[in-house]
Amino acid sequence: MKVSSIQLYRYELELVHPFQTHAGTVKKREGILVEVMDMEGRSGWGEGVAFSTPFYTGETVETSWTMLQEHFLPLLSANPVRHPSDIKDILSVFQQNQMAKASLDMAYWDLYAKQQQLPLASLIGGKREAIEVGVVLGLQDDISLLQQYKHEGYQRFKLKVEKGKERERIHQAMEYVPVHQLMFDGNGAYGEEELEHLQGLDDLGLMMIEQPFPAGDFYLHARLQSKMETPICLDESITSYHDVRQAIALNSCRIINVKIGRVGGISEAMLIYKLCASHRIPVWCGGMLETGVSRAHNIALASLDHFTIPGDISASKRYWHQDVITPEVEMRQGKVTVPTESGIGHNVNKQYLQQRSTDIYSYII
Repeated sequence: MKVSSIQLYRYELELVHPFQTHAGTVKKREGILVEVMDMEGRSGWGEGVAFSTPFYTGETVETSWTMLQEHFLPLLSANPVRHPSDIKDILSVFQQNQMAKASLDMAYWDLYAKQQQLPLASLIGGKREAIEVGVVLGLQDDISLLQQYKHEGYQRFKLKVEKGKERERIHQAMEYVPVHQLMFDGNGAYGEEELEHLQGLDDLGLMMIEQPFPAGDFYLHARLQSKMETPICLDESITSYHDVRQAIALNSCRIINVKIGRVGGISEAMLIYKLCASHRIPVWCGGMLETGVSRAHNIALASLDHFTIPGDISASKRYWHQDVITPEVEMRQGKVTVPTESGIGHNVNKQYLQQRSTDIYSYII
């Protein structure tokens, strides 16, 4: 792969509605978009999905920006990339910083697919023409919105909840959607002292409970899963293929949420996907309040056969007054169409992106 330059855009977009979790409220989304350009003028796009503060992982927009500029781009310049999977190996000399790594990995995969004149989905083995999608309700959202979302065709409903009030919110939700399509996200907010409390929610018959304990605590998740019929799903705990091996070996979960940004890119996500498929662990694709660039990559990943649970891939208009891509991602009757154009199948509106960027950095390879 011959690359001529890489451009970083530090953007800021206002959400249509503020999004609230136990850790706080997000009103504006700051992030990083990466453009990798080749000699023929083609561009591949990736996204760094870290948040402004380290409430989800230790990585932030600021740390990602620094790592990209000062470490990752110079290293890529010194080590030729022949295939997108090389990014993972080249950057492995640096610890962590998965979201910054993923932004480059994604951009190279998009560019490579365009160079091969193939849709990214088919390039990585995706078979589906459309994928079923789910939706997330933040703490600020009225539970009655579920009626609208069910009418629109969403297939899975994730709730943000307050500790101690989960049953109340879930019972309210059951007035609008069936319980087997419901789950709640713990966001790592629970501790060992709440094992019995969580076990007491088993009778609800939920689709799953996502990441009740802090990231990296495979032990507590294994203890809880051994006492519950409800599947435990790991999210923040999964940052690599190795994490998945541990989770499977310890029986810490029965479902895994795969986020491209959280695991370091498509290359690592594919390894995780194959491992889960071989162990018959269902997977689904999570979301990060990202722009259409990352959303398009998620669609490609979720087109793989073993992604059997509807992902967090809502329509662009659910989050943004204007997305940075054209055409924007649309949802019809609970499904999103997998693009057939080369690469991620969407163009980036660079004029709009530049308007929304607080900083732009160019690097010649």
